[in-house]
Amino acid sequence: MKILKYLVVGLIVLVVAIVIVGFTLPSEYSVSREVHIKAEPEAVYNNISDFKQWRHWGVWFERDPEMKVTYKGTPGHAGHSSSWESASQGNGAMTLKEIELNKFIEYDLIFPDIEMSSTGTIELKNTDEGTKVVWTDRGDVGSDLVGRYFVLFIDDLLGPDFEAGLAKLKKLTESGSNKS
Repeated sequence: MKILKYLVVGLIVLVVAIVIVGFTLPSEYSVSREVHIKAEPEAVYNNISDFKQWRHWGVWFERDPEMKVTYKGTPGHAGHSSSWESASQGNGAMTLKEIELNKFIEYDLIFPDIEMSSTGTIELKNTDEGTKVVWTDRGDVGSDLVGRYFVLFIDDLLGPDFEAGLAKLKKLTESGSNKS
């Protein structure tokens, strides 16, 4: 009976510790990757400001070629959006929030199934070698305890997808391909 009592007390202490530690973890996160592309910013911008083009370089489309995607609005303009349904990649929506021609896009990203949202940016910086592309996603999980633990691993989860996507964007842009 003493062992059971110690186990119960130990379990309670462990749960309390997990909760206390969880609330001391950061709620905000930022994931960022960059690539240099041997092309003018205009060529890169055409591939990032039109969400239809993301199908050619975004790794998520590769993982689920059957993903159902809907587009609305005018590409390259605030309000342009895409929404998708995917059994393997989840459901979500992305809306262009702010743009600066050939320099910058900012978008809101939402995953309603997991009640998570974030803001993403892709910045284009003209260099002597072409264009430096910086892709960043940032968000805040608030007081969601599980989300705070998730923040500890988000760079390891999203970072490789950003790297693979930027590598594909580089190849697509440098080859001069602009698909529809």
